[in-house]
Amino acid sequence: MNSQKKPIAVLGAGSWGTAIAILLSREGKPAMLWGRDMTHITTSDTVRCNIRYLPGVSLPEALHLSGDIAETVAAAGDLIVAVPSHGFRSTLEMIAQSINPSQRIAWATKGFESGSGKQLHEVVTDIFGPDRAMAVISGPTFANEAAKGLPTAVTVASNNAAFSKYLADRLHNKTFRVYTSDDIIGVEVGGAVKNVLAIAAGIADGLGFGANARTALITRGLAEMMRLGDALGGCRDTFMGLAGLGDLVLTCTDDQSRNRRLGLALGGGLSLENALASIDQVVEGVQTAREVNELAISRGVDMPITHEVYCVLYEGATPKQAVQELLSREQKPENG
Repeated sequence: MNSQKKPIAVLGAGSWGTAIAILLSREGKPAMLWGRDMTHITTSDTVRCNIRYLPGVSLPEALHLSGDIAETVAAAGDLIVAVPSHGFRSTLEMIAQSINPSQRIAWATKGFESGSGKQLHEVVTDIFGPDRAMAVISGPTFANEAAKGLPTAVTVASNNAAFSKYLADRLHNKTFRVYTSDDIIGVEVGGAVKNVLAIAAGIADGLGFGANARTALITRGLAEMMRLGDALGGCRDTFMGLAGLGDLVLTCTDDQSRNRRLGLALGGGLSLENALASIDQVVEGVQTAREVNELAISRGVDMPITHEVYCVLYEGATPKQAVQELLSREQKPENG
């Protein structure tokens, strides 16, 4: 059977994975959603709602839930991985024995691999080789809004034009618009770095620094994102689009962002441990700050905002000390 006639399987039953699965199945088209917590999957299937991550949003009848990953992969056409970045490689390794050569892999995960600093497409290549059709889904999205049908736009970047078009066609509806790209590197960098910068924006607001400071952080943060993207081989135009500037503005300015909320808590005086406990979900920017800081150093890329976020998270710097470090930097041309 042609893989495109089989349901797409979403691996990861968190908020964003569930939202994508809802989008795929909302118009009666079959889709699958796998989660590793069988109790959570069983409960969600029984009440037809992911109460923990997307309360109040019903799961379409066409969406099949499963706690068996091998069974899910075997029954699916293409796969979309939507797990946190720290579980990305292990999830791919779990499906390596079940996947067939015709199945294509997309991911809606944002970040770099912990420890290695690899981009996620590099992890896919490590496990499945360079010839596998792959794609990344990214952009300014809050899962709750997308799942409820509020207007949303994303970018799908792929090494295979047919795959990006197929994903765009499957996800696209009257409130969810999908743009395509071939710049996997740029889309991945934008989706990862914006989380670190959102922590910085939250810290500034938590300290009561106001709109001027927030806007300066977003603007100079975009410059950092573009410098790293250049160094890694991304396209500069990508960072002015949905996966760059769009996602950056969203996560830096709206309190639905877990990364921004973490920064607010840190700026308000909470310890990192207590700030994370208050959010009680994965905050991708914490791990990403370490990986991006190390990448910047190894590539000789100037990323002062990112570095100060790293110092607050890992080196014991206080938010006020981090801000003072930024303000005391030598004056320079804006484009220098």
